[in-house]
Amino acid sequence: MNGEVMPMEQTKGENEKKKEYLKRYHAAVLAEKEIQEEIDQLRMDKMFPGMIQDGMPHGSSCGDLSAYAAQLDELLVELKDQMEKRIRIRREITRKIESMQDETEKTVLRLRYIRWLRWEQIAERMGYGWAQVHRIHGKALANFKMK
Repeated sequence: MNGEVMPMEQTKGENEKKKEYLKRYHAAVLAEKEIQEEIDQLRMDKMFPGMIQDGMPHGSSCGDLSAYAAQLDELLVELKDQMEKRIRIRREITRKIESMQDETEKTVLRLRYIRWLRWEQIAERMGYGWAQVHRIHGKALANFKMK
């Protein structure tokens, strides 16, 4: 073998890339939750700028908070942009799965990468054996187009 990639090895490599691509959906969901929590906290900070949640008494400085509020607004805009980026990732993956022809293959990909179910849960839900679900998954990956 003079550096040539065998078809089976090439398929495995392509499938791994496709799996990593599809796993971005779940990563995006997790990131969205974290970003939303940060947005919620910033909104609370903006509503109650003098409250520091450490349980200790603090003075009440009523100075000009306009610069502080402006910085919070900028941060909120950045966080919303990050959130929109994650939503675009999820939308793109969903559209690519939905563009596939075979409904069974689409269902396996949706349950695995969008609903984040375990193989046993997918098999039970679809009424197939574990091995059959893996065969369908392999076929679905082969038919899945990233581009």
